[in-house]
Amino acid sequence: MFPLVYEINTRIWLKKLSTTHNCSVTLGTVPDEEFAFFATSGFDMVWLMGVWQPSQYSKAIATAHPCLRTTFLEHLETVQPDDIASSPYSIPSYTVNETLGGKEELIQFREKLNKLGIKLMLDFVPNHLALDNEWLPEHPEFFIPVSTDELRHDPESGFEYAQGQYLAYGKDPYFPPWTDTLQLNYASKATQKMMSETLLKISDLCDGVRCDMAMLILKSVFNTTWSNLGGPMQEEFWSVAIAAVKQRHPDFLFLAESYWSKEWELQQQGFDYAYDKPFYDFITSAPVNTEKLAGHLGAEWGYQKKLCRFIENHDEPRAAGKIGLNNKAAAMILFSSPGMHLLHQDQMEGFRQKIPVQLVRQAPEPENKSLATLYKKLFALQKTPLFQEGEIERLDLNVANYSHCLGFHRFTSKEHAFILANFNATGIALDFRHPAIDGVTIDMLNILSTTTEHKSSGIHGSDHSIRVHLSPHEGVVITFCTEK
Repeated sequence: MFPLVYEINTRIWLKKLSTTHNCSVTLGTVPDEEFAFFATSGFDMVWLMGVWQPSQYSKAIATAHPCLRTTFLEHLETVQPDDIASSPYSIPSYTVNETLGGKEELIQFREKLNKLGIKLMLDFVPNHLALDNEWLPEHPEFFIPVSTDELRHDPESGFEYAQGQYLAYGKDPYFPPWTDTLQLNYASKATQKMMSETLLKISDLCDGVRCDMAMLILKSVFNTTWSNLGGPMQEEFWSVAIAAVKQRHPDFLFLAESYWSKEWELQQQGFDYAYDKPFYDFITSAPVNTEKLAGHLGAEWGYQKKLCRFIENHDEPRAAGKIGLNNKAAAMILFSSPGMHLLHQDQMEGFRQKIPVQLVRQAPEPENKSLATLYKKLFALQKTPLFQEGEIERLDLNVANYSHCLGFHRFTSKEHAFILANFNATGIALDFRHPAIDGVTIDMLNILSTTTEHKSSGIHGSDHSIRVHLSPHEGVVITFCTEK
């Protein structure tokens, strides 16, 4: 089954619910209508982003950081101290934030989800911990040391945790360090043991984890980045840690945040799903890179079915703002392609402003009701056997400006879907031939369009082919059944 996952910014969400209901809402008192929304939407998993104990150091850094303040003011007209919190990815301890309800209320929340057949996902951040993490006082050896000589060359690389003793900030090698975190040293077996035990502890509280920047812990990546300071990592972490969790919880789900085309390697390490960043890049580019996207959707099935596809999340710009007029067609391509599908909070309502993760208050935005209606139809489409089990193949479209159009075919032995998208600024007519169309008449077709309720008048069939007139930025899904 390809799960449908809903990502929630927990701190923002509970604050909004508290305002709406004029009382303090925590995880244990979330109103029943929220659970009804999860169930009627068909979500298989709810990802509560940012439930762990906040870091005081991270909050102080976020409050004082001039660039972050500029980012905050781009989202809110005025920013008060209480609007700013620590980064949810600068974690001092994997204990549930008491202001959100604590461990017992998280357990209650999970139980309510599970009764509806919905699973709970939480965050695991393997690469780093907060400066004020609970392990540092007794175990500085868990972290990457930085010599004073190294600091002379790169003064911003480390944190003085004791007089004259420095540890490296956590980092992605392609970007400046995250100065509210410390880099864990996976060359140390003790570090790997501690993080594996932490993962086991988390697995008792939820049904899956989204592993932040998972590729940074691959042995090849870690050694390239850190072996000169912390020594070489001798064995992979993920394969051993994932196996240990699955021995305790066989159905536990692992999702890897993945970049640099490392998704296949992470799948081989035991991840059930890995971020499909290529899909995101191709479909959100301007213009849409339909040629590369079509090729990507034709990749080997064993790889495709373990990808997590999305058009926005908390790290990326809002789809309604970034993709603009192509947003509805992109959403249709997303939910008709195979793999896990990730929906971000307020995505279906068409919100356009990305929220900095250190903010706990959200600027109000108008809701796009037509977009929300389309998303509900796409959720239902995603749940059908054809889109859960059907194979995928590229369509050869007979159209002059093919570079801005996309077509593919999902199929089982008895069901077919042709998915077509026009990312042009003008309307277009395209046609395609396929053996499955033999004997199919127009009245046998079920048609879902992103722009109109009655699309059949723009579709014509003859001689094993279908001709479709697509409006600018329109997507359609044409489904039918055959008995062969």
